[in-house]
Amino acid sequence: MEAASVRRRAASQRRGPPTTQARAQEERERRPGRRRGRRIKEDREEEAVFREVVNFTPDPLPARYYDRETSRPISFYLSSLEELLAWTPLMEDGFNVALQPLEQRQPPLSSHRPRTLLCHDMMGGYLDDRFIQGSAVRDPYAFYHWPYVDVFVYFSHHTVTIPPVGWTNAAHRHAVCVLGTFITEWQDGAKLCEAFLAGDESSYQAVADRLVQIAQFFRFEGWLINIENSLSPAAVRNLPRFLRYLTAQLHQQVPGGLVLWYDSVLQSGHLKWQDELNKQNRVFFDSCDGFFTNYNWREEHLQRMLGQAGERLADVYVGVDVFARSSVVGGQFDTDKSLELIRKHGFSVALFAPGWVYECLEKSNFFQNQDKFWRLLERFLPTHSICSLPFVTSFCLGMGTRRVCYGKEQAVGPWYHPSAQETQPLVGEHKLAGDSQGWVKTHCCLADAWHGGSSLLLRGVIPPEIDSVAVRLFSLQVPVPPKLLLSMVYRLEGSVAVQVSLELTTGDASSCHVGGISVLNETGSRHRPRPLRVPPTRLARWAGRCGQQLSGGWIQRCYEVSLQGCLLQDLLVSFSRSQGSREEESFICRLGEVQVVDANSLLAPLPRVQNITISQVRWLPLTSASEGLPSRLLLSCTLHWSYLLLQARCFRIHCWPQTGSLSREPPGAEKPTFLGLAFANQYRVVDLAVEAAGSGRDGRVEFLVEPVPREGFLVPQAEWGRATLLYSASPHPGEQTPEHSTS
Repeated sequence: MEAASVRRRAASQRRGPPTTQARAQEERERRPGRRRGRRIKEDREEEAVFREVVNFTPDPLPARYYDRETSRPISFYLSSLEELLAWTPLMEDGFNVALQPLEQRQPPLSSHRPRTLLCHDMMGGYLDDRFIQGSAVRDPYAFYHWPYVDVFVYFSHHTVTIPPVGWTNAAHRHAVCVLGTFITEWQDGAKLCEAFLAGDESSYQAVADRLVQIAQFFRFEGWLINIENSLSPAAVRNLPRFLRYLTAQLHQQVPGGLVLWYDSVLQSGHLKWQDELNKQNRVFFDSCDGFFTNYNWREEHLQRMLGQAGERLADVYVGVDVFARSSVVGGQFDTDKSLELIRKHGFSVALFAPGWVYECLEKSNFFQNQDKFWRLLERFLPTHSICSLPFVTSFCLGMGTRRVCYGKEQAVGPWYHPSAQETQPLVGEHKLAGDSQGWVKTHCCLADAWHGGSSLLLRGVIPPEIDSVAVRLFSLQVPVPPKLLLSMVYRLEGSVAVQVSLELTTGDASSCHVGGISVLNETGSRHRPRPLRVPPTRLARWAGRCGQQLSGGWIQRCYEVSLQGCLLQDLLVSFSRSQGSREEESFICRLGEVQVVDANSLLAPLPRVQNITISQVRWLPLTSASEGLPSRLLLSCTLHWSYLLLQARCFRIHCWPQTGSLSREPPGAEKPTFLGLAFANQYRVVDLAVEAAGSGRDGRVEFLVEPVPREGFLVPQAEWGRATLLYSASPHPGEQTPEHSTS
């Protein structure tokens, strides 16, 4: 299948060297370290069992990778040239590696169409987004207008800004490439530049090689280079060579690699922002992939740049400070004035700090202000299409006031986890063409969810003169496989006499063979799929809820489509009035999930979660609420496992804490406790309350790793990965406590 091969090619490009992480883990395991007790791995019925002696003096964890107070894994930056050159991948770095490959897109980033770059700069960076496994935070910042963005830059004033993996996963899911930042500033920056630029080529090549290695290992696309200090003649002479070498190596090692230069230093070495591309800084533009201008430009700057950029207009990203600091055109809710001039001259745009709507305006109105800001820019922001299957989204923003798993409440309380953000639709108001009074408005809603923490709310009106209204949610360009399966989970609010259905549009209509669907318009290429009534047995897991009335009033509809020689272009939701009615119909619909899946992808068996290990165990005493109750402990540990990540949407981590024998039988009819989501083959369990081991008996906690397939169906619990930790207050009789682990 062409669509499948496109997906495989994209995935294989993102893997990087196959042994890099393996070497890192081997190196980590070879490092000597004090162990607290005996840890034995036993294999019983495909379950790994580890033994631990409780000790309240934990082995120290590397501070760079873990929050000091909680030991939660965090994204990190590098503060000096020495740290950059000394970095080598360790086991802990695996937490920050992006699970989500960069989706294929149309048009490709290499096209000459003007682009939109979003430069995320918020209060120094590495805030709540640094917690790789999420955090319990109220009212976090969330970005979800991804269809309008082509390049995402994570910016901070640390020397080497490595994008937090949550941003990389979310951006890649929307086919948006991600850049980190390499910045030097002021006197310290001048000293740093002198150290690696003023010498021979081996010095600057070593820095470039390490930047390439970091981008390749963590699976983001490249760097914004921002030198904001004066340079010596020797250093500035080598600067274009450094940029050319970095760009060439990145292109060779990282598919889609991108190096951008910020308007700062001149070819003379002086620090003097030009607000344009000109002869004094052109050498740097010629040495890399693009140029990011400073913000204090006027239209005459844009006019002068036309001659400088030549055929590379789209490679000039004209900077727009959304905070409107200093003397700028537009900014804040007048940012559209900046974009109008930039697009008039055919340049790309770099929106700096659009988080202004979050930082400076009322948090309680964040979603309204965010939608208003992007709605004003919409006419200047061309969208791009996603080109691979499966296409699955629950509209989750990566945040919420509770967690829901397929209609069932999993946890209550605020949460924020950027990696958990699903593909976002085009939001805003969509009015029908002509004189019709019909309209549909779409916006994000945290009030309820089918899966995750939010859903998509659609409000609209069907006027008397027409029978239906439809809204385009997603733009795709996917070669349609012989059999396509579609699913939609929705709920109508109130007693509304309106029918809801999925619609799609196809390209290549002249060669497109339609079979197994009903065509709405014989002369067009818009189709309403036929409901899938009896799913094939092998698709039962995916189609298990099709056609059912689900808990909470949700309804799932599934469709089967047979098309040949077609290109899937748009996914729409249609609202139709009941037959015979000519009244104006208002409706409110909540959309919980949409799926587009190649039926063939559901036929192959799923890989199993294997080789689970438990390491880096930490114990803390937990004081009882009153005397007489058994004492309890807080357990932290790291789980690792093997799984083919290209087939995983994520992993859900659960546990069964209990005291007793080695039996794997669950306690009664209880369900395991949900701990969190993992977007890598590892997860850090933090401060899990467990019962202390009693005299002569082991404490026992069982961890379960539930794989979530990319096609979005539930895997039976019997197929989850399992590992058990047995722990005791002291060594068993006759056993000695070895100095090192025997696992």
